[in-house]
Amino acid sequence: MSKSKQKPILCLDFDGVLHSYSSGWQGEDVIADPPVDGALDFIWNALDHFTVAIYSTRSEGYAGRRAMQNWLAGNMHEHWQRSGIEPVDRDKLAEIQWPITKPPAFLTIDDRALTFDGTWPDIEALKAFKPWNKK
Repeated sequence: MSKSKQKPILCLDFDGVLHSYSSGWQGEDVIADPPVDGALDFIWNALDHFTVAIYSTRSEGYAGRRAMQNWLAGNMHEHWQRSGIEPVDRDKLAEIQWPITKPPAFLTIDDRALTFDGTWPDIEALKAFKPWNKK
């Protein structure tokens, strides 16, 4: 695919964005919780418009990347069975990238980030930060 036709990279964090992460950290290759509501449909639809890259602290190790890949494939399969949807192109999931370093994304969705708008945030506000699922 030529550079002019490449889709922009959408980087998705894993824990707290795709994986509900309600049990907290249990190890690089332990992913105990279900997906965040709407995450699976979002990924599926985003693949039509973006190169989706899933990047996490788990990405540094092979076991972590493999665990995320297996978790996503298993949960996607269960989602299709529950909803009665038979996707036309199951190979679409193979388009997802699993980088070992943070990719040069057009946009990143992360539960522990702020959008920098040119104004430095107050340190006390940073110290009080809570991700969406801990408020």
